[in-house]
Amino acid sequence: MNKRPFKILGLQQIAIGGLDKARLRTLWVDMLGVPVTGSFRSASENVDEDICTIGRGPHAIEVDLMQPLDPDKKPAVHATPLNHVGLWVDDLPKACAWLTEQGVRFAPGGIRKGAAGHDICFLHPKGNESFPIAGEGVLIELVQAPADVIAALA
Repeated sequence: MNKRPFKILGLQQIAIGGLDKARLRTLWVDMLGVPVTGSFRSASENVDEDICTIGRGPHAIEVDLMQPLDPDKKPAVHATPLNHVGLWVDDLPKACAWLTEQGVRFAPGGIRKGAAGHDICFLHPKGNESFPIAGEGVLIELVQAPADVIAALA
């Protein structure tokens, strides 16, 4: 296997989906005390989410509470309650290029701005004939780490 030209630095987020994010907020915000630090709505991503944060600075981990704008459309952010995990990566473009060369399947959409403003892309949960390596049922988000996170976690 070729030398990997990037490094996974740590856990960036977990994303939890449901039909009603108010019910998710009851547990995560009201009961557990995790503060809401932002929100995100996107018709193309079919999502209305509250962004909560555990911890501070480069060690902060997002807990995204998501509901679909339309439960009958894709992506179905509520279809699996633990929707995806996000991983900090030090060089997202190099990671995507290298992983693609190795046969890793990415979800449609390529590198783009995510809900928190970082560049992101997703590894597909299922492989196919052309790209047999995938998340084995788990959607995985790669998130470009900002300089302070790279310095703190590298």
